[in-house]
Formats: sequence, C-alpha cells, structure tokens
Amino acid sequence: MYYVNRDQIERILQVIPDITEGLRQAAASWDGGIIWGLVQERCLHLAIEVVTDTGSCLIDGFIMRDAGSYEDIVTIIHEESVFTDKELYGRLLELVSLRRPLVQDYSNWNREALHPLTPLLPELLTAFAEETRAYLNRELGAVQPVR
Repeated sequence: MYYVNRDQIERILQVIPDITEGLRQAAASWDGGIIWGLVQERCLHLAIEVVTDTGSCLIDGFIMRDAGSYEDIVTIIHEESVFTDKELYGRLLELVSLRRPLVQDYSNWNREALHPLTPLLPELLTAFAEETRAYLNRELGAVQPVR
C-alpha cells in the first residue's frame, strides 16, 4: 500500500497560480530593470521548487526509483507517466537545470535579460499541475468531497 500525501502535494500545486501570475507580469512588463529581473528570478526558482517538491512527494509516496538529481526527479515522474507530453518533459528538464545558476551562481545571473522560459512557464506549470492531479486520481481514485 502506498502512502501519498495528497494534501501536501495539493498545497504545493496551489502555489502555481501565484508563480504564473508573477511570470506573466514579468514577461508583459519586461524593461530589463532590476525589479522585474528579481521577480523573474524568484518565480523561476519557485517554479523549480514546485516541480521538484511535487516530484519528490510522488517518488516517495509511490515508491518509485530513487532520484540522484533534480533532472532525475523530472525524468522519473515522466517515465512513471505522471505526465507524458514530451515537450513538457523537455521544458521541465530545462527549468530544473536552472537551479544551480539561480541558487548557487546567483551573482552571475543575468537579471537584465528575459529568460526564454519565462513567457512559456505559465502554461507549462498549469499543465504540470493538471497532469499531476489526473495521475493521482488515476492511481488513487478521485478525492471525495468532505460531507
């Protein structure tokens, strides 16, 4: 029997609308300035954390193979059919590869440039959340409303 903490996964996924709004506003208002650069940087970082935290919860809960890296987390949940779209898979790999530059090499991050993922991520993160919820419903059954 699996122990999947659906509440924890849902709490993580519920952060996605805020991240996508930040990314949309950053892309729409981009001026190369420090404020939008920092907004973009933080939204990209949070997007990485949402994907990897969700993936880790799924991997642990469904006792999938151990991940050795952030890229592994994305690969494992893709291979386990949490999401099957190859473009989403490729873009999420691209996203998580930004973790090191954002977290460890932040002093070298180019805050003046709009990252190519920024305008794409709102749609991709929304699809990731939908696919994750659909996977949980397939594997564990739909969540019943509390009466």
